[in-house]
Amino acid sequence: MAGAARRSGLQQDVINLYRSCFRAARQKPLENRPHFYTFIRQQFRQHNLRKNDFSTIEYMLRRGKRQLETYSSSSIQDVHL
Repeated sequence: MAGAARRSGLQQDVINLYRSCFRAARQKPLENRPHFYTFIRQQFRQHNLRKNDFSTIEYMLRRGKRQLETYSSSSIQDVHL
């Protein structure tokens, strides 16, 4: 049986951001959570990046972290697509 594939630090950063987004969405009102879940998936899928496009991935990570900080605010109750 083969071992699990090792991830690069950048890959792990992307996965951690994705998980953090869903954790933050669980703090939103129950009726609005599906909107946040759809929005998160849409944001991650809209960019078709190559694995070795490091500068773009790093930029998108920084941008995503800023968005997460904004949408985590208690004043943001819903997101519209």
